[in-house]
Amino acid sequence: MKRFLYGIDFGTTNSALAIYDEDSKEIHSTIIIPSLIYFYHQLKPGNEQSYVVGEEAISAYLKDGMKGRFIKSIKQILSRSSFTETRIHNKRYTASDLVAIILRELKSRADTLIGQDCQKAVIGRPVFFDDDNVQKDTLAQNRLNKAADLAGFTQVRFQFEPIGAAFAYEKTLSKKENVLVADLGGGTTDFTYLVLDPTKVGSLNRKNDMMATGGIYVGGDSFDSAFMWEKGTPYFGKHTTYEATPGKVLTVPKSLFVNICSWEQMNFFNGQRIKKDIEEYYYFSGNDPRFKNLITLIENNLGYSVFQAIEKTKITLSKANQSKFAYHKMDIQINEEIPLASYNQIIKKDVDRIENYLNEFMVQHNIAAKDIDSLFLTGGTSMVASIQMLFKTKFPHITLNSGDNFKSVAKGLAYSGYLFEG
Repeated sequence: MKRFLYGIDFGTTNSALAIYDEDSKEIHSTIIIPSLIYFYHQLKPGNEQSYVVGEEAISAYLKDGMKGRFIKSIKQILSRSSFTETRIHNKRYTASDLVAIILRELKSRADTLIGQDCQKAVIGRPVFFDDDNVQKDTLAQNRLNKAADLAGFTQVRFQFEPIGAAFAYEKTLSKKENVLVADLGGGTTDFTYLVLDPTKVGSLNRKNDMMATGGIYVGGDSFDSAFMWEKGTPYFGKHTTYEATPGKVLTVPKSLFVNICSWEQMNFFNGQRIKKDIEEYYYFSGNDPRFKNLITLIENNLGYSVFQAIEKTKITLSKANQSKFAYHKMDIQINEEIPLASYNQIIKKDVDRIENYLNEFMVQHNIAAKDIDSLFLTGGTSMVASIQMLFKTKFPHITLNSGDNFKSVAKGLAYSGYLFEG
């Protein structure tokens, strides 16, 4: 019987699994799915499966009239101590339970391809789940450990995601290089500075090659949240005024709209108290149609489709100087031209945080730009124009290299079998 190892990149937006044949020392195949779960609005008689995962989650969500529970960006709740559980169809789901659903789906698809029950995996993790916070990082790691166990993996090792990306890049090199790897995903941006050498591919001990690792809790979701705050929330009532007391005109608290700017909060934005507050603001605003949009957004679970429109705008602006933020569903009408310069300004604060962290990272680890032989960028967020410009400006003498932005990390993790040795 052949021996296999799975390299798993559990991501905020997408998750990938690379099947590694330990005998031939080659990647057998790679699977990638959106990190999405959809729980049906109503359970069907005789159907014990209450949810679907990945691509099917999107189609089921739309087919079900967007009435069930659509869960995205699960990775971001791993480090949140405030999240203990959510109840769906009277069943309790912890953070580990939700993550395990994604891992189990990947494992099932891979097992079908190889015709075996593979229980051995190297699973990626960011350098920091939530900035440099040891307590939150430990919580996230423990939850991820449990999720792997629940998914059926009995032999598990963990590897930093940017190191996984580095090992994938190493396979393409012809000579030894000092490489700075930047892995820019949906939730985090991670950096690794290491020595890559094509003659060492598959070596058992790579510890001495790892010179520095670090990361910051900023990624593509941060950009989307900033965009939603600046361009989306005005269509849902931000800046709306209301008159609860005759003659006293107030503006609706901006804090209310923070809840619709991040997925991990919107997923659980269904408390009765919040709904009651929103209905009162709508009434005292004189039934302002923008506030009606907010009620429609929440009651009809439209968050995913709104963020899809934001994502489409972001992707277009990675290649063009102009895009349109367009959304038309259930009387919500958004149709706004977004110049690249405006988008860059919206995400500037987060891009600056990434740049400032990179500067600190290089100073802390005594890394001089002249000592870097090559740059390797991976992750979907690496394609954003401002990010590309950041690296081109900071390292004008170095060519930017990239692989498959969605599969590189999983493949590199699959090349990390040396973690099981010794």
